[in-house]
Amino acid sequence: MSKPIIVGANASAQQVRLFPSMANRHGLIAGATGTGKTITLQVLAEGFSDLGVPVFLVDVKGDLSGLAAPGKEHFKVAERIAKIGLQEHSFSDYPVQFWDLFGEDGTPARTTIIDMGPVLFSHLLGLNETQAGVLSIAFAVAEDRKLPLLNLQDLRSMLSWLADNKAEVSKSYGLVSSQSIGAIQRRLLILGDAGGETFFGEPALPISEFIRCDSAGRGVINILSGNKLILNPPVYSTFLFWLLTELFETLPETGDLEKPKLVFFFDEAHLLFDAAPKALVDRIEQVVRLIRSKGVGIYFVTQNPGDIPEDVLSQLGNRIQHALRAFTPRDQKAVRVAAETFRPNPEVDVKRAIADMGVGEALVSVLDEEGIPTPVEQTLICPPQSQIGPVAAALKADLIAGSAMQGKYKVALDNESAHELLLERQKKKQNDDALSTVSVRKSKPKRRGRSRQGYAETLGKSVLRSLGNRIARQLVKMIISMFSGKGRS
Repeated sequence: MSKPIIVGANASAQQVRLFPSMANRHGLIAGATGTGKTITLQVLAEGFSDLGVPVFLVDVKGDLSGLAAPGKEHFKVAERIAKIGLQEHSFSDYPVQFWDLFGEDGTPARTTIIDMGPVLFSHLLGLNETQAGVLSIAFAVAEDRKLPLLNLQDLRSMLSWLADNKAEVSKSYGLVSSQSIGAIQRRLLILGDAGGETFFGEPALPISEFIRCDSAGRGVINILSGNKLILNPPVYSTFLFWLLTELFETLPETGDLEKPKLVFFFDEAHLLFDAAPKALVDRIEQVVRLIRSKGVGIYFVTQNPGDIPEDVLSQLGNRIQHALRAFTPRDQKAVRVAAETFRPNPEVDVKRAIADMGVGEALVSVLDEEGIPTPVEQTLICPPQSQIGPVAAALKADLIAGSAMQGKYKVALDNESAHELLLERQKKKQNDDALSTVSVRKSKPKRRGRSRQGYAETLGKSVLRSLGNRIARQLVKMIISMFSGKGRS
């Protein structure tokens, strides 16, 4: 059986532990800015890595790159180690893999448009229902005509083709309007300026690359750069939900495991739900509920538990709540909501603790080995074994450049796809039209010649008929004259 992850210790120096067999029952790390959420996330990521469980997380502030370097001695760290009673604490670096959708601060993490699908892509572009319907038609036509949609240029070309053939397409697939196509094209321009040209294309990143261990058996910690990504919430939320959906659809059912196959940390989790249509929120809730059977644990990191929809929040069995500052009526309501989510402990005044806890302290309730929430404990969180704060830029650059993933995914590929195929078909049509025009031009003089010959023939016959009629009339007159005696001398 895998060792529990030591989260910290309560006021009685009793250690608070997270059981690996319950880690895929998901979790929540909440608290105001500056209360210690990032350190807690770092400690849990280290614990999972030590268990041989790969981790995926988003580094919004850049601090989590410190996982790549060992920590250093400090009197505050030593004091906390003693208070918690950690016997095996040692400073260590961890196996990390840096990723970046924009390919600037890590290995490019690409996907293709067809892999993302029309529903998520519509959410990414912020389309209304009518525009989303037209986009779905574009995907359907591309699939039926064997036109792979890999990058933004492919989708632009597909939409241009739809505009030129909208009457034909509307008969078979549904109404396609020029206004909707124009609106989608404008959104694609905005997405391209935001970096879409970089993170849509090939080679696409298979989800299996996130599920790796190093030679020592420690889980690789995948760190997605978020300092630029977080400035574009639709891209951030759509990409993360796509990853979650890919895991759900790709991984086989596993049943109860001794430890998870993979753990996801979603920082700034409210961005997953802000402005998302109800259908998408329902889908997220469904994936969260079912993906634990695939051996995946999901931990949402946010300031306020109220940022998470109730149906999702109810599925998060492991709770770590840092301090909330109750300065306004809304803040006070958030404290009450957070307090109500814990299993009560008569020795802990939850409402007071939430407002008064210091940095590095948290209210913790985890699932025990039977899957039952433990009574909440006011907990002093463990210090990380890796470096607190970001690593030096030079070290990070060396780690990125020396990564095996960098060699596989750094250079984008321009494989034949919808854009090239549509251009090829357009050129073929133009050539066929040109040949047809030449054929028509060559045949037209013959038709004119035949017309002139027919006219001459007609004219000749007319003349002959006219001449014949005159001669016939003269003969008739002569015969009549002979029989009437007028012609006798």
